[in-house]
Amino acid sequence: MSKKCRWLHEALEVLPLIRYPFKLDMLPKNGIYFFYEDGEFWGHNGDLLRIVRIGTHRSDNFRNRIAEHFLFKENKMNFDKNRPKPSDRSIFRKNIGRALLNRDNDSYLEIWEIDFLPKENRIKYGHLRDIEKEKLVESRITEILRKKFSFRFIIIEREEERIGTKGLESKLIGTVARCKKCRPSESWLGRYSPVQEIRNSGLWLKQHLNASEIDEKDMVKIETLIQKTKKWIEANW
Repeated sequence: MSKKCRWLHEALEVLPLIRYPFKLDMLPKNGIYFFYEDGEFWGHNGDLLRIVRIGTHRSDNFRNRIAEHFLFKENKMNFDKNRPKPSDRSIFRKNIGRALLNRDNDSYLEIWEIDFLPKENRIKYGHLRDIEKEKLVESRITEILRKKFSFRFIIIEREEERIGTKGLESKLIGTVARCKKCRPSESWLGRYSPVQEIRNSGLWLKQHLNASEIDEKDMVKIETLIQKTKKWIEANW
């Protein structure tokens, strides 16, 4: 298990590590992303950053997913009780907010858990919201993501090759989650998450943690995708 996790980390190192600020149009329309976090290192000797989140998207929505994580459209901070907060559109942001609130023993965590994207939830629970509190937490999340996180990507055009039982996303997550050597640091914010799967895995996600790891056939495919992505970057950046 650990050997394949090590292989994946090393194989991705040929791709550039992207940090905020960056231009969205430098990104592909379709792919899988790999997030890294400053201060979080892999467990295979040396000081390479470890992967802390793997994710993908529906068709042609890669740029939008990344934009939602980093809050490129800052006018989305102008929300109120009748509109969802940015973290309702990004589970990555929501999970960071959960950890922040839980670390601070903040009772607002109960309200933070509510998804205000559905109109019925905004009508039913909107009166419970403290908008100024939410904006403060959202600002802290944005600062953390922009200052501490970076990412790489591989281009995969076909959605069925990214998502679902035949997609690579689940196997990639399973590979990293099963590694016994890549563990979170003592100071990792995710240790304060109220989500047990996040605390136990050291990853900012809870889906596909028990998925099977990549096999030899997948490794050949991933290597090909990495080399194609590298050439695309060289031609388009």
